[in-house]
Amino acid sequence: MCATLTLVLGGASSGKSNIAEKLCFHSTLERVYLASAQAFDDEMRAKIDHHRTERGTQWTTIEEPFEAARVIRTAQADQIVLFDCATLWLTNHLLAEHDVTTQTKDLIAALRETPARIVIVSNEVGQGIVPDNALSRRFRIAQGTLNRELAQEAETVVGVMAGLPFALKGALPEALS
Repeated sequence: MCATLTLVLGGASSGKSNIAEKLCFHSTLERVYLASAQAFDDEMRAKIDHHRTERGTQWTTIEEPFEAARVIRTAQADQIVLFDCATLWLTNHLLAEHDVTTQTKDLIAALRETPARIVIVSNEVGQGIVPDNALSRRFRIAQGTLNRELAQEAETVVGVMAGLPFALKGALPEALS
């Protein structure tokens, strides 16, 4: 188990990122934002720009769609890294036809090695219907596996529904009480 890892898990647009950012803002550590999104269209570019503006200048932002493990390994003990989000990171690897199992093992190893505090945002996708195509089913299985592995490693897992945080594992951090 990684004592320095908090997983923030919930549905799409549930408020996960806001909760994760709040956890980081209540820390005295240097804030690093590890962004995994790729802007393939104007809508996504606008969303990324909006998030950058909302975060402000109090973050060091690293945009890295694939090499999250490398970034996490280089993080320092005086930093808190917000990895937003594991879902897009996984999607990037699936679409690039990378070996997701190998990438996940590398990410977990990096989380165990880093001295930094890490907060990871991830989507819970397993509560819906069975998808109608093979890629979507493969994604759902891979996302469920990734979330379970991250939750197993995390000291704290925070669920988010309708913007409200609740403890799934460990105690709800004081910043969210």
